[in-house]
Amino acid sequence: MMDERLQQFEGKMKKTYANLESELMTIRAGRANPHVLDRIRVDYYGTPTPIQQVANVTVPEARMIQIQPWEANMVKTIEKAILASDVGITPTNDGRLIRLVFPELTEERRKDLVKEVRKKGENAKVAVRNIRRDANDSLKKLGKNSDVSEDEIKELEEKVQKMTDNFVKDIDKAIEEKSKEILTV
Repeated sequence: MMDERLQQFEGKMKKTYANLESELMTIRAGRANPHVLDRIRVDYYGTPTPIQQVANVTVPEARMIQIQPWEANMVKTIEKAILASDVGITPTNDGRLIRLVFPELTEERRKDLVKEVRKKGENAKVAVRNIRRDANDSLKKLGKNSDVSEDEIKELEEKVQKMTDNFVKDIDKAIEEKSKEILTV
């Protein structure tokens, strides 16, 4: 029963970390990354659908994404969806293909992106620490309401702390890697 309770909190921490990773993937670092399109939905016969499900998305060059819709009538729809999104790149189309050309990032923009990455990382760490607090609160309640000894509670709290430390370390590593990628010209 004890480990099940800790697994629940570990699962929440894993979700927080996975969420951070997906957020970091959408931040463009000067190179073309098809993941910047992940959050964009297009109207496909009345259903909001990810671009990857209505077109072939490729990266023919380091700073270009090419989108080839499977249906010719989707070109305009995809183009409108990209323009309405927060990608910040104007698509060009030749009637069959849509191209997104990523401009070289300025030094100032790179520093802004690194700040954004660090902010997202801090938010993830705060979320992990809140999960730790919730775990410790539930362990204290468990100690008052059952025949679990104080030593067992202490041991479980130490496991929660160790789990928290590991996730914070992973978050720091992810932030560092993404920051390095952004600052690499």
